[in-house]
Amino acid sequence: MLSAILIVADVRFDQVTPVRSAIGTGLAPVHWLGNAPSEFGDWVASLFTTREDLQEENEALQARLLILERRALKYAALASENNELRKLMNSSEVLDDRVIVGEIVAVSPDPFSHEVVINKGSRDGVVVGQAILDANGLMGQVQQASSFTSRVLLVSDSSHAVPVEVVRNGLRAILLGNGDTSALELVHVPDTADIREGDLLVSSGLGGRFPKGYPVAEVGQITKEPGEPFVKIHATPMAELNRSRLVLVVFSPEQDTTGDAGSSPEGPNAGSSAQDGVR
Repeated sequence: MLSAILIVADVRFDQVTPVRSAIGTGLAPVHWLGNAPSEFGDWVASLFTTREDLQEENEALQARLLILERRALKYAALASENNELRKLMNSSEVLDDRVIVGEIVAVSPDPFSHEVVINKGSRDGVVVGQAILDANGLMGQVQQASSFTSRVLLVSDSSHAVPVEVVRNGLRAILLGNGDTSALELVHVPDTADIREGDLLVSSGLGGRFPKGYPVAEVGQITKEPGEPFVKIHATPMAELNRSRLVLVVFSPEQDTTGDAGSSPEGPNAGSSAQDGVR
């Protein structure tokens, strides 16, 4: 009867609320004592955690963060053309690329060659021509692959070219390296082209080397010379070319299927011509 009275009072009136609050406060020590053995066990276990375990966990979290940031970058670029793609292709399916996480272990001492070495090689499935990203954008492509390491040519190298397009309007152009890690050059852009400072340039996917839709650079200074048919455009690379340590090696769906996509007879300098693909 008492229980029934309390239930009715709790549903119909608010007088029981302070009583429930007081009872909950009084039971707090009981809850704490009930959890104390588990918390004490976790605390004791943490005392014996080795530095290697913490370092391994930290590296795993960094790798996961890098992959998530890379996906966010790609989806941001794809979102701007999602509606148009649905109409043209009549499909909402977007295939994602497989990636593995690598680490930069060496940098070329040659000031005229922008190259780095990563700790992933042919035993990991890396082949010449594969795209390399960091958490912010496209860094370059694999120039030479050995069993345990690979040499990567950065987009800032004077022999490197990337076909790109403007996210805002789809305008296509070629982005060249000029030996400066903080600036790239957009070439063959007519003076009548609709391009503005701050426009985001993403890989266009033309040529089949670099993946489509990855951020490459942001348009900076635009200079128009009187009488010249093309404008001079300087762009800032999105990737932290001289600061990133962890990178992503991108595998296209064709590589997952054949295991040999990306290798070509063009040689290690395949990315140096304006006809270079984008994967």
